[in-house]
Amino acid sequence: MSSKLNSDVQKIEAKETTLLDRIFRDSEGKIVIAQMPNLPLLVWLAATLLQLFLTNGRLQTGADLIAFGALFTWAWQELFAGVNYFRRALGLIVLVGIIALKLYP
Repeated sequence: MSSKLNSDVQKIEAKETTLLDRIFRDSEGKIVIAQMPNLPLLVWLAATLLQLFLTNGRLQTGADLIAFGALFTWAWQELFAGVNYFRRALGLIVLVGIIALKLYP
């Protein structure tokens, strides 16, 4: 009898997730706003810093292309595989933002 009661309580607790929980918590229940940078974000940062030293020419254009591609990849990954709604919205905002900046410099 107690095991049935425990399962009923667990079902009720599982249904009581609020919108804020869905926005900021991951599947383990931890609040996730920022994470350690992953490879695409580190590549973007390195290529962006490299652009400061390469003022013109093909190397600067290549670094710009690598930076755009890495940030695009990061935003795409966040949009479709982010741990919560906040991270997915962040991916969408960055994806739209970098495309807009490339279209309208």
